Amino acid sequence: QVQLVESGGGLVQAGGSLRVSCAASRLTFSVGAMGWFRQAPGKEREFVSRITWRSGSTDYADSVKGRFTISRDNAKNTVYLQMTNLKPEDTAVYYCAVRRYLDSTFNYWGQGTQVTVSS
Repeated sequence: QVQLVESGGGLVQAGGSLRVSCAASRLTFSVGAMGWFRQAPGKEREFVSRITWRSGSTDYADSVKGRFTISRDNAKNTVYLQMTNLKPEDTAVYYCAVRRYLDSTFNYWGQGTQVTVSS
C-alpha cells in the first residue's frame, strides 16, 4: 500500500514562509505526478499545485502563483511545497497526493499537515 507522509506544517505569521514535504514509499508503479491540495474549515478540498515526475513541469492555482513553489527529489520520492508571503486565507490542512503515470486523477493521498497563518 502506497504511503505518503507529510511534514513541515505549523503556525506562522502573515507574510512568513513555510515549507511542507511529502515522502512517498511503497510505490509499486511509475509516478506520473505529485501534487498538493488543501482544505480549509467549512470548504471543499482545492488544488494547490502539481509537478510531473519525469519532466518536472509545474502547475499552480491562481491564488498561490508567485508565492508558492513546488519541487521534487526523484531519488527520495519526495515533493516539497515552499510557501512564501503567506496569508491568513492560506490556512488549511495541506494534503499530498500521487497520480500514477498515464492516469488522469490523483488516487493516493496522505493524511495531511496543518498550516495556520495568523494575521
